[in-house]
Amino acid sequence: MDSMALIRQAVQILDKKKAEGVRVIDVSQLTDFTEYFIIAGGTSSTHVRSLADELEEGLKNAGFEPRGVEGRSAGWILLDYYSVIIHVFTPSERDYYDLERLWKDGKYIDVPVGEET
Repeated sequence: MDSMALIRQAVQILDKKKAEGVRVIDVSQLTDFTEYFIIAGGTSSTHVRSLADELEEGLKNAGFEPRGVEGRSAGWILLDYYSVIIHVFTPSERDYYDLERLWKDGKYIDVPVGEET
C-alpha cells in the first residue's frame, strides 16, 4: 500500500468536505501498529459521520479498503487502513482525547490541498 497516496487522497476528501483542523502525524518511530495518523474534526456528530462515509467511499474508489471502521454511532470514528489510521472527532471528543498531545513526539507532515490526486 502506498501510504502517502492514501494520505493525500484522504486529506483532499477531508478538505473538500470542510473538515476542521486536519493533522497528519508520522508515528512510525513511536509505535509498531501503524505508521501515520490523520486527525480531523467535524462540527457535529452528523458532520463526523458524513466525513467518515465520504472517506470510506472515496478511498474505496481509489483502491483502498479499510481493515475496519469503529465508532459509527459515537463522536469519534476511526478508520483503520493498516499503515494509516484516520480519526474523525466531534469538537468535544477531540478536546477530551487530545491525540495531538498524546502523540506529540510524532512528526507532523504537511500535505498540500487543492489539486486532485
